[in-house]
Amino acid sequence: MSSPIWTPDVLRSEARPFAGLAWRLVEAQHRVSTLKLVDSLREHDVLEAILDETKPPVPEECRHLHYLLATPFRYRPYPRGSRFRRAGITPGVWYGAERAETAAAEMVFYRFLFYAESPDTPFPDGAAEYTAFSVELASPLALDLTQAALAHEAKQWTHPTDYGPCQDLADAARGIGAEILRYQSVRDPEQRANVAVLTCRAFRSPGPIDLQTWHIRIGPTGAQALREHPRLGIEFDPAAFAGDPRLEGMNWNRPRGR
Repeated sequence: MSSPIWTPDVLRSEARPFAGLAWRLVEAQHRVSTLKLVDSLREHDVLEAILDETKPPVPEECRHLHYLLATPFRYRPYPRGSRFRRAGITPGVWYGAERAETAAAEMVFYRFLFYAESPDTPFPDGAAEYTAFSVELASPLALDLTQAALAHEAKQWTHPTDYGPCQDLADAARGIGAEILRYQSVRDPEQRANVAVLTCRAFRSPGPIDLQTWHIRIGPTGAQALREHPRLGIEFDPAAFAGDPRLEGMNWNRPRGR
């Protein structure tokens, strides 16, 4: 359970304004995955409109946003809990990172987790392409879990699998009107910061403002993440996320796909 000191008054005393960029990686095919189903761009537009009508409505406060920002607030129930969001019919949370490199590390971890939970799935033969995008955030009320009194509970905020204290804190943060949580990434080897956006009001830009192309290759030696421009390469060996018990027993010697 969370520490009992996090009363509304204490959290209000810890709250500060926040402004800055946040990055997130998505699979590059999110743009063209439905093109193969149609013969023209006009048909594609019609198909996208039909598909959109079958989805839950976008909340009123999120309707001005690009779908890459609004999506986490649109879909309920949430199938599995995440660090600051409980499973079930719960308020949305958009996750980002202050650096694109941190967002890449987060993506690599979740690719490792996918293969750890799918021991018979071959590793891909080549690298997958991802788009990193940044958005501008601003809020008069944010909580920084790496500073002041909140930093004293760092072990709770960075536990690899027990999200209960973080979810409790998110509930309390919403209770005082906080819109952003800044916290240390558990996956980034440089321990840089992530952000959890609790409301669409915290997006200053309605859509992505910068884009980068990344390629990530997963295999028996771990992962290689390559950014095209500005050029950068990051390697993650099989022990990169050894602190997470979900990766124990990972089958690294599986064959590659064809």
